Amino acid sequence: SRRTIARRAHTLCVAAASLTMQNEEGQLVDLYIPRKCSWTNRLIEAQDKASVQINVGTIDPTTGLYTNTYKTYALSGYVRSKGESDMALTDLVRKQDDQAL
Repeated sequence: SRRTIARRAHTLCVAAASLTMQNEEGQLVDLYIPRKCSWTNRLIEAQDKASVQINVGTIDPTTGLYTNTYKTYALSGYVRSKGESDMALTDLVRKQDDQAL
């Protein structure tokens, strides 16, 4: 009936409105932010269960101590399945080190 359809439409609108998220300032933000592979620049899909995100710590060049900061690298499942993740991460970190010095 029309009444049942109207109730379902209202329920769907209320459910869709409750899926928004707010940050500390009260601004609306997205629930899902897609990542990109640091090596291939491909988007990492939500279904890519083989992808990883790795934090590599920053080291002070003079003292050799960890500086409580890090750089985040994301590697897609495609790169990992090809067996290139070790080479990719090593190359990305070396490029970052060359830029820092």
